[in-house]
Amino acid sequence: MLRLTLTLAILLAVSCGSSFAATESWVEVSSPHFVVLTNSSDKQARGVLDQFERMRWLFHALLPKSSADPVDPIEVIAVKDASSMNLLEPEAYLKKGSLTVGGLFLKTTDKNFVLLRLDAEGDHPFAGVYHEYTHFQLRSATEWLPLWLNEGLAEFMQNTEIRDKDVLIGQPIPGAINYLRQNRMVPLATLFKVDAKSPYYHDEEKGSVFYAESWALTHYLRISDLKNGTNRLSDYVMRISHQEDPVEAAEKAFGNLQKLEMTLYAYVEMGNYQEIRFSSAAAPIDESSFKSIALTQAQADAMRAEFLVYMQRTQDAQALVDTALKVDPDNVQALETNGNLASLRGDKEAALRWYERAVKLDSQNYLAHYHYAAESMNQTGTLNFIQIEDDLRTAIRLKPSFAQAYDLLAMVFAMQHKNQDEAHSLNLRAIQLDPGNVSFRLNASMVLMAMSRYEDAASVLRTAEKMAVKASELAMIQERLKQVEAIQAQGASPSAMSTAPPTGVVDINVTDKVFDIDPGPKHPIESTDGPKHTAVGIIRDMKCDSASQLDFHLETTGKLITLHSNNYLKINLTALGFTPKSDMNHCKDFEGMKAQVQYAESSDKTFDGQLVSVELRK
Repeated sequence: MLRLTLTLAILLAVSCGSSFAATESWVEVSSPHFVVLTNSSDKQARGVLDQFERMRWLFHALLPKSSADPVDPIEVIAVKDASSMNLLEPEAYLKKGSLTVGGLFLKTTDKNFVLLRLDAEGDHPFAGVYHEYTHFQLRSATEWLPLWLNEGLAEFMQNTEIRDKDVLIGQPIPGAINYLRQNRMVPLATLFKVDAKSPYYHDEEKGSVFYAESWALTHYLRISDLKNGTNRLSDYVMRISHQEDPVEAAEKAFGNLQKLEMTLYAYVEMGNYQEIRFSSAAAPIDESSFKSIALTQAQADAMRAEFLVYMQRTQDAQALVDTALKVDPDNVQALETNGNLASLRGDKEAALRWYERAVKLDSQNYLAHYHYAAESMNQTGTLNFIQIEDDLRTAIRLKPSFAQAYDLLAMVFAMQHKNQDEAHSLNLRAIQLDPGNVSFRLNASMVLMAMSRYEDAASVLRTAEKMAVKASELAMIQERLKQVEAIQAQGASPSAMSTAPPTGVVDINVTDKVFDIDPGPKHPIESTDGPKHTAVGIIRDMKCDSASQLDFHLETTGKLITLHSNNYLKINLTALGFTPKSDMNHCKDFEGMKAQVQYAESSDKTFDGQLVSVELRK
């Protein structure tokens, strides 16, 4: 079962067709965060890998609270020239007179790819790649980060220049500057409220000024903060993360908005745009640790075939898969890709056979188990839920950070009318792992509606509505939200689901369970390195307010201690004197239990401390 989201960065001009070479040498060089595949030299592969590691380091240094690494290393396919690029880029760019792809970023549910042409020319040939990589790094903040700042930061970072000893960011974008000089800017009070529903985001003409002005404002605030020793942009982000109104937060952080508009206009007209230089000497990159291997032709063909499927070049992908399997019939990556191709053709039985074979050959491959389970869900007739559940649980065991497996397992339980509490927990886990995935929230709303928690379902959908960037996603969310609101208006009972189920919603049993997702952290996100205290008592009033936050009181002798965690998954949880059940739900089952907790002092005095560890006791 193949699902993907594709973002292309179209960079240069004019392209022509080509055909696959019979054989060529490919090398793979890897680090913990990236894998570079190239038909060029090992030296060039190491250079590309070093650049991406420095780009990642830069993000984690500048945005330590927002940056996050993907489940698996990002695969960077770095081809040596235009002819090699033609073999992998989208077919639309092979037509005469069309644009050449100098680089693209591809985000899928399974993996993430970058395609680069090593001989690409121009001042910033990979600007689009860096733009989309910025969005990728900010995905955990998508839930609450305003659209103007999300795009402004991506535009600000796209002209990054990574050199041997330093990194240059914030270089001006001439096209944006010229556009703003020739067109009226958007009032800032309007800019700060732009969301996925706004014509300023979707309309071509209005969208141009939105992107250009978002870049200019981000550039001005970032540079002026550095020059003047102020923290206006950081202050604004903090206020927004605590759910303040975007305009009110801007007025508090930036001052009078009309004055800021005049300053921004003068900044654009003046044309004195400074850049930021960072020494990358402190980047913890050890090039000697990069691992290099020469790929067999079958391995290279299988890897390219997988990428071509996502590029929707299925005939080319099939040819490479057939070649790879002829030489190496047990190539698991080629078998998985053959399953993807069969699934796209609608041949469900063949897809299932290919995935099953991949699972049997590599029982430790979490994606093979996930694909096998997902394709099993597509089969007609009676589904083997035992096998599906087993494969998804195996995928989760092998890769606990793979959000898609949690989401699909929640839907499996929903279809079977069972394990509603666990489905609820699985929804939470999927969202916590990938907060920017709108489909997870749509699925969560389905479970909530089946639980007759319509107010909570509406809350989840309203958050998803703010996050949606694709028109198709937005339309689906709005349709679901209308259905929820209609049920609420009718004072629907649980039985309403069986008489008028929402479009695309599985009809499942109803239970009573609270579910809530807040758009941002309620308290400052701090380390737990401060002074620590230990206490023993009874857990009371356990509340899960979002996909990762929890609060509870610890009832001790003569005192009630208020404790909080911004990420309950990082709490060290143990048990003394008994073995907890495997499906224990902390939001429900911890209530009333005796525990010893360790907590760290916090600057936020609305609670007593941040949780470090919980030891449950009988």
